[in-house]
Amino acid sequence: MTVDLTALTGRPRAVLAAMAALCVGLLAFGLYLQHVVGLDPCPMCIVQRYALIGVAVFALAGAAWPGTGTRRAAALLVLLTAGFGAFVAARQSWLQWFPPEVVTCGRDFYGMIEAFPLKRAVPMIFRGTGDCTAIDWTFLSLTIANWSFLNFLLLGALALVLLLPRR
Repeated sequence: MTVDLTALTGRPRAVLAAMAALCVGLLAFGLYLQHVVGLDPCPMCIVQRYALIGVAVFALAGAAWPGTGTRRAAALLVLLTAGFGAFVAARQSWLQWFPPEVVTCGRDFYGMIEAFPLKRAVPMIFRGTGDCTAIDWTFLSLTIANWSFLNFLLLGALALVLLLPRR
């Protein structure tokens, strides 16, 4: 059985642009869950958001600048960043499946403001305040971390396809 990848490898700029659009959509959904639904992101969620931003920036740069070398470099950076994001999402999924006795992945927002001066508390706010082991939302029996892992795998697989030599 052979898989025809010419639809992807024949239009690498379009694939990179679609990858960037997917990242923006995922980030928008994360912000929706945070600000509309009221879910607090945990520190690992924030790291995954940064990884999505990195993938989006690299994919958009590869789509915008001409040249095969630029697109290959962008695809490699996307692959590495998506791999990092997948690792963090996998680790969070593991913590959700097998929660530790003592949860140490973050403080609550008000506790940070009360316990620390503002110049130390503000950076902590961007680290996230939720519990990394908590399962606050599911879709099709998968948590946010599970979906994040699958999306990072998809992005990494697309980047890997773009790195394959053309026939």
